Amino acid sequence: MKSTETTFHVRYAETDAMGIVHHSVYVVWFEEGRSHHLRSLGSDYARLETSGYYLAVTELQARYLAPARYGQRVTVGTRLESLRSRSLSMTYRVVDAESDHLLVTGRTKLICIDRQGQVARIPPEWRQALLSVNDPAK
Repeated sequence: MKSTETTFHVRYAETDAMGIVHHSVYVVWFEEGRSHHLRSLGSDYARLETSGYYLAVTELQARYLAPARYGQRVTVGTRLESLRSRSLSMTYRVVDAESDHLLVTGRTKLICIDRQGQVARIPPEWRQALLSVNDPAK
């Protein structure tokens, strides 16, 4: 399946006194990867939420292989791993943008809920969009 990528510099606020990115920041970067992935569909989370649905994270995994540091350019690659009627899983790869050295891998599982917080089917237009960005023919 197709992966989308977003690249940015590590910000000072994301690091500890040694200039190393704090482990919690990678979770935020995964979210940025997901947001970028949805924008690549021609939409975003705000549009999904306006239609009355939300994607709530129910599982999160991260494997830290090497530290990112202040000022370093990193790339977050995001890929749809699976899509079910009410949930989806995404995988992430955080690499050094210059060397492509792997820093962190991750995975999230998200479930679709409605405004009342009840589990709901992912709307058909979102399922179609998620599948189209991952179609190698497109």
